[in-house]
Amino acid sequence: MKKLTLFAALLVSISLLASAATRSKKSEISRNLDIFNALYKELQTFYVDSIDAEKSINTAIEAMLNDIDPYTEYFSASDQDKFRAMTTGEYGGIGSVIQQNEKGVIVVEPYKDSPANRAGLRPGDIFLQIDGDTVVGWTSDQVSSKLKGQSGTNLRLVMKRPWVEDSILTFDVKRGKIQMPSVPYFGMIKPGVGYISLTGFSEKSYPEVREGVEQLIKDGAKSLILDLRGNGGGLVDGAVDILGLFLPKGTTVLTTRGKGVLEEKVYRTSTNPIDTKIPLAVLVDGGTASSSEIVTGALQDLDRAVIIGTRSFGKGLVQSTRELPYDGLLKVTIAKYYIPSGRLIQAIDYSHRNPDGSVARIPDSLTNVFKTAGGREVRDGGGITPDIKIEYPEINRMTYNVVRDNWAFDFATKYASEHDSVPTPETFEVTDEIYEQFKDFIDPAKFNYDKVCESAVEQLRQIAKAEGYMNDSTSAQFDILASMLKHDLRHDLDLNRKNLTPYIAREILNRYYFNRGEIIYSLRDDEAVDSAVAVLTSPRFNEILGKK
Repeated sequence: MKKLTLFAALLVSISLLASAATRSKKSEISRNLDIFNALYKELQTFYVDSIDAEKSINTAIEAMLNDIDPYTEYFSASDQDKFRAMTTGEYGGIGSVIQQNEKGVIVVEPYKDSPANRAGLRPGDIFLQIDGDTVVGWTSDQVSSKLKGQSGTNLRLVMKRPWVEDSILTFDVKRGKIQMPSVPYFGMIKPGVGYISLTGFSEKSYPEVREGVEQLIKDGAKSLILDLRGNGGGLVDGAVDILGLFLPKGTTVLTTRGKGVLEEKVYRTSTNPIDTKIPLAVLVDGGTASSSEIVTGALQDLDRAVIIGTRSFGKGLVQSTRELPYDGLLKVTIAKYYIPSGRLIQAIDYSHRNPDGSVARIPDSLTNVFKTAGGREVRDGGGITPDIKIEYPEINRMTYNVVRDNWAFDFATKYASEHDSVPTPETFEVTDEIYEQFKDFIDPAKFNYDKVCESAVEQLRQIAKAEGYMNDSTSAQFDILASMLKHDLRHDLDLNRKNLTPYIAREILNRYYFNRGEIIYSLRDDEAVDSAVAVLTSPRFNEILGKK
């Protein structure tokens, strides 16, 4: 017993020493707080104009936290709803995605069966008044704050609806308890192959994924695709619970390490698995981060799934919350996490900044090799590298301009105002007729070309003139080149039909089938999904994982 006590005391001493080595001295903290306090008092007393105390202090807090890492955040009492929505997936409101553009704040998508949907709001509707207050000129954050509130309370909205006569409409909406789904869609995409789209990790994620897996297996799934593309993460416990669906109970999937020697925590699966043998493929991209990388990395390290896509984001930091005075909340990075092979997948070391304050990804040359359970080589320091890499084509400028300026969104809004229904997402096509309507919809005078080629020709013309090369012959040649590179909108739209069609189709389907319709349509021509199906239905799955 005495030895045990001495050993515990030694560990505590080591922890305190290690912790002290990483913290600023108390005298330095006290001195700098005194300086800040005195400086602020002098400003309040002598500065020529009045100073907004809350705004200036919040600015100081944000500047300090931004110098640490982008994940350490302060939430004032008024921001608590935003934080709770992030962690629970719930909030009180009307249930709609909104967005600010040149027209004002608009409805992008009312969630299916939400108060907004039941009241009759549609994508493209523009907010004019909320409960008698004019919101023209407001930001989307201001409108969002006004829309949120206690479930069961009423709102009166005055909206402008594009493409409809007498388009100033009034809606009485009763706020509800909005549950943002973590799994917007699951279903069978090929005989024997089930698919689950998981968009975040909240308190509801585990039961939603479990329900999806159980139903798909009941429907005949012999293998599963878990789509984590664009999944920015969330609760760590949710990730561990979801891993427990596919791994034996008690499997170590994660270790977090904080400042002190004693601040290490080991996470093991604690739920009974559904199936520890069913072949899995996980889809990832650059938006796959945090908790979704814990799931991806653990399944890769334990040779449980084939990872397909592009390299994930690379967030290996863990946050926790600390309560502050006056109902404030600090979300602070407390640890780094290590997946089963022992690797840390954090891509950026925020403690080492460049002289200008910027930070850079850890170069591949400085990463280290680790081994999976079966002996495959994997690396740390830059996200999860897929077992099968998918090279997605870059979005060209025409497509970027169409999407950026909401041409596809606005066209779909107009189309939906003129058509009561469209075919199902499984069969819908952007026909020649629909595409011609889309081309006619775009006003050449309002379409924002980048005009890179035209600008380059004009710049070269000026250089030639300045250097004495310009004469009648040269000028004529420049005129010919300029005419060849001048944009023809309808011609350019025809050339880019293949690139633009998916955006048009998804926007139209969203008007009738919500986000679920968009996902189903996207799966019809998805290289990563096709690759996953091919791997899951062939011996290559076991070959990649090194299994016989």
